[in-house]
Amino acid sequence: MGLTITEKILRDHCQNKKAIAGDFIMADIDKCLANDITAPIAIDVFKKVTEDSKAEVFDSSRIILIPDHFTPNKDVASAAQCKILRDFATRHNITNYFEVGRGGIEHCLVPEQGLVKPGDVFIGADSHTCTYGALGAFATGVGSTDLGVAMALGKCWLKIPESIKFIYSGGLNEWVSGKDLILYTIGEIGVDGATYKAMEFTGDSIKSLPIEDRFTMCNMAIEAGGKSGIIEPDTITRSYLDSVKISNDSFYSSDKDAEYCDIIDFECANIEPQIALPHSPDNVKSISEVHGMKIELDQVVIGSCTNGRLTDLRNAAKILKNRKINKKLRCIIIPGTQNIYLKAMERGYIESFVNAGAIVSTPTCGPCLGGHMGVLAEGEKALSTTNRNFQGRMGHVNSEVFLSSPAVAAASAIKGYITSPENL
Repeated sequence: MGLTITEKILRDHCQNKKAIAGDFIMADIDKCLANDITAPIAIDVFKKVTEDSKAEVFDSSRIILIPDHFTPNKDVASAAQCKILRDFATRHNITNYFEVGRGGIEHCLVPEQGLVKPGDVFIGADSHTCTYGALGAFATGVGSTDLGVAMALGKCWLKIPESIKFIYSGGLNEWVSGKDLILYTIGEIGVDGATYKAMEFTGDSIKSLPIEDRFTMCNMAIEAGGKSGIIEPDTITRSYLDSVKISNDSFYSSDKDAEYCDIIDFECANIEPQIALPHSPDNVKSISEVHGMKIELDQVVIGSCTNGRLTDLRNAAKILKNRKINKKLRCIIIPGTQNIYLKAMERGYIESFVNAGAIVSTPTCGPCLGGHMGVLAEGEKALSTTNRNFQGRMGHVNSEVFLSSPAVAAASAIKGYITSPENL
């Protein structure tokens, strides 16, 4: 029996060269990541594990620290959290510490900086670390305890997940993106439909999907309970790697006779732009169903680690250019990194946003988790390109969050209610 891409990567990163899905392994990690919420706890664990105030990290070039959740600092407490990162990075000469103004949202920034490549084992103390599976890496979120141990030892204990193969066939309908494919998938299988499974995205639809959309799909694997999302590297992957100056030929692929715990087929001709209604990412309806509901909005957010990349901003700008945001709502747009922000300025996207009446923020996760820069009041409704819409996720427990692609979000910001770009 052959092996899946996930089994091959993890087998090559442990001592058990016969390991398969279901086996527990101590994996050698290539990189580990933490942010201003999770790193302080991991740093405490690191100190307990080493039991030595002078102990060094396993490799200062393979630890990544990015303050992005409550930054720029929301208050004194968040400033203290960030200071812990800064002090630790200074003490251990952490190469990849990205201060505000030089970084961005972690899962947009890491690939952009060339810090992850195909075949890597990459763990992060953030559940959306699975984003990097878009490059053919095994990437997964872990707890701060595991991260603290990894910073000391360069290892992580885990079980090799079984894989579910998702096959997407056919061309995409107009305005359908990777966000719509993953929302549709979660709607079909549920938020626990891939619990502790590697979600392997395949098919001719995926082979023609831009890298940004692949990041979005893998990013939201966790919303179906997935341990990871992964896409076999190809020419599109190679083009992206070249753009971020990564030279790597460790392109793993699944064997034709690899064993999957399930295989699910989707015909993309049947998929419209999707909306996740409150209060779960699997409460999904097509835009044609939601349009008739005339759901009026108080806020639209375009950005996050899910949809804050340049292509996302381009799609939003295409719709917002020479139009105005509805006076009944506020629209917040957040580029994923400083580099994305600059490129969006060069291309005129930022000017289109400001002229339309939107506010453009420096990179931050803020509104996604109800932290700041867009917290919802009681009774308010928001349409967001983020990844979660749990009750109270973006603010008051009695607020409501709907999820969509940037194109649908931009069109809805103009109309004042959830709608498709086709209805402008």
